[in-house]
This record gives sequence, C-alpha cells and structure tokens, in this order.
Amino acid sequence: MKLSISEARKRLPELVRLVRKGNGAKVEITVHDEVVAELRGTMPSPEPGAAASKLLSLMRKLPKHRGRRTNVSNRINDYLYGTAGTKR
Repeated sequence: MKLSISEARKRLPELVRLVRKGNGAKVEITVHDEVVAELRGTMPSPEPGAAASKLLSLMRKLPKHRGRRTNVSNRINDYLYGTAGTKR
C-alpha cells in the first residue's frame, strides 16, 4: 500500500494496527510520489544462543581429520621459497 506522508499522518494508528497483525503487510510512505519510507512489522528475534548452537551442530558434521598434519612453522622457508631454499 502506498500513501502520501500527509495521509499516513492522519491514519497512523490504523496503519500500525494493520502492520501489527502481520500477514506481510507493508506500507510505503511517499513524498511527491517518491517512496521515502516503509512501515512494516518487525522480524521475530532469534532465541539467545541459537547462532552458537547452529555453529556447533555444523562443526560436529565436519570430518574429524582432514588429512595429514604438517608442522608448517618448522618448514616455513620451504613453504615460502620452495624446497631448494634461497641461494646466497
């Protein structure tokens, strides 16, 4: 629904009730036929800790061992400069 700002001021309580009911209602407020604002209901907030529990469940699905372990810090020059190393 598109309304001018003056009409939205007059009907604000009605618009708030409409948006509060839900049903995906959205009110666009216009100034000189250009949409400048949108009035819609809030999204339900997730319960505390939902993101952390989702991350933990994804981590449990990962394989325990993803290949041979390599101590990179002992062989840093090989990784940076190749197995021949640098020639001085």
